[in-house]
Amino acid sequence: MAASSSIVSVTPTASSVPVLPSSCDFSNLREIKKQLLLIAGLTRERGLLHSSKWSAELAFSLPALPLSELQPPPPITEEDAQDMDAYTLAKAYFDVKEYDRAAHFLHGCNSKKAYFLYMYSRYLSGEKKKDDETVDSLGPLEKGQVKNEALRELRVELSKKHQARELDGFGLYLYGVVLRKLDLVKEAIDVFVEATHVLPLHWGAWLELCNLITDKEMLKFLSLPDTWMKEFFLAHIYTELQLIEEALQKYQNLIDVGFSKSSYIVSQIAVAYHNIRDIDKALSIFNELRKQDPYRIENMDTFSNLLYVRSMKSELSYLAHNLCEIDKYRVETCCVIGNYYSLRSQHEKAALYFQRALKLNPRYLGAWTLMGHEYMEMKNTSAAIQAYRHAIEVNKRDYRAWYGLGQTYEILKMPFYCLYYYRRAHQLRPNDSRMLVALGECYEKLNQLVEAKKCYWRAYAVGDVEKMALVKLAKLHEQLTESEQAAQCYIKYIQDIYSCGEIVEHLEESTAFRYLAQYYFKCKLWDEASACAQKCCAFNDTREEGKALLRQILQLRNQGETPSTEIPAPFFLPASLSANNTPTRRVSPLNLSSVTP
Repeated sequence: MAASSSIVSVTPTASSVPVLPSSCDFSNLREIKKQLLLIAGLTRERGLLHSSKWSAELAFSLPALPLSELQPPPPITEEDAQDMDAYTLAKAYFDVKEYDRAAHFLHGCNSKKAYFLYMYSRYLSGEKKKDDETVDSLGPLEKGQVKNEALRELRVELSKKHQARELDGFGLYLYGVVLRKLDLVKEAIDVFVEATHVLPLHWGAWLELCNLITDKEMLKFLSLPDTWMKEFFLAHIYTELQLIEEALQKYQNLIDVGFSKSSYIVSQIAVAYHNIRDIDKALSIFNELRKQDPYRIENMDTFSNLLYVRSMKSELSYLAHNLCEIDKYRVETCCVIGNYYSLRSQHEKAALYFQRALKLNPRYLGAWTLMGHEYMEMKNTSAAIQAYRHAIEVNKRDYRAWYGLGQTYEILKMPFYCLYYYRRAHQLRPNDSRMLVALGECYEKLNQLVEAKKCYWRAYAVGDVEKMALVKLAKLHEQLTESEQAAQCYIKYIQDIYSCGEIVEHLEESTAFRYLAQYYFKCKLWDEASACAQKCCAFNDTREEGKALLRQILQLRNQGETPSTEIPAPFFLPASLSANNTPTRRVSPLNLSSVTP
């Protein structure tokens, strides 16, 4: 597609922002770098520091431009010149967070840039007062209905400007933020989509839109501009929606076209692998990222989660100390220190650091979820519920918060509640076996055994992380006196744990061998029953039963009892088991047509 066909110009009344061509073609990386440097400057002038940083980091990952190709600053309009003194003074106040003072000196300015800073200063002033009231008066866990009092006035004023088509891309972005804060989600989505059309290079608008999309179907119905920025947006939203394969493919494409040095893309790939629990891969990428950008703090809380899962105390301790030296008052640093104390089972100290993170930023999702986990460890279920609910308020797509609520209500013995929350977690993570096993346990408690069987089998089919789904399914069949199906499940379970090639302690291994020994004994298959009984002797909890069964088998053989021949053809298990005289006959195949979802 030619660049000219994808130029999205701003409205005539918003002439202070230059027209930014943004083709969907990645062939001209020099042009893309020029656009990134330009938008980094424009966002910085308006106090949109995160968007400016994102654009600058992305521009840095591309080859440097020669002097002849560097763009001059955008031309100054008559309105800009008239407001220059007021804007310069107000921007200085804005930069030191004196938002009311900045707004006071910008009142009555007519240029688009000054008007945006005026409205944005009022918005941030309201947000700061709200956060101060939240922290000082109530504390993060008792956060009530504290509101930004400026939002309604800002909405009225921006709505008039919007109807008169007097808002540029930045104005539309701010209008969308105000609508989102007022929970007017549908209107906010429409405004953010309009903002991406008017100013496609502003990453902040794409990111806000990202936070409002709840599923892939919703994404399909959005009319988005055909621009290279859309590829970054799609990769980001796929990661958020747990569509990890699609996200990784998008990021790989971006690396292939020339963004291989982007620390943003590398960190997003690491987060994607974290989301699918490929811990080794995620750790490797984060370690490489730390070498490239040793003072980076973004996403380090995710890195600490991985170290926590692997119980890597020394590495987590080093990371916590390192981040403290860089900036001890960043939310990510507080979360890393909280994880460190949690790994050391000092849960009160861990909760204290997560609370500190929330005082720095009450809308920081990770801290709410992690604090909920700590309260669960301290058996403070009411505080845990509050923390998880706040996490969901911040981001309804956080499956960990839904799952945490399910666990909390399970402890409180409220199965209908925990079923609802586990269902929500499963909707967000349909291929996560932990959610399915939790759902199965819930259905079992509610005596909905058919649904429980579906969940356990589905958990096994998608790849059982904890190797427990088949055992739970087998016990369910056992409970329903479906001995053949139970035996089949136990055989699959034994196959799986031995085929891993690792010698791992599995608590239910003895249970499986005990059941199979008894099953084969009832079927008069003495060789197989004897092999399983011998396996039982290797475990403390089944040793006596195994010995008793071996004596019974020996007694029956001495009495001349003949083995049964009614069982079908041999069922081959891994060589490591067969070598140890493990059962080698097949029970009838499990009929799963009634239990497979």
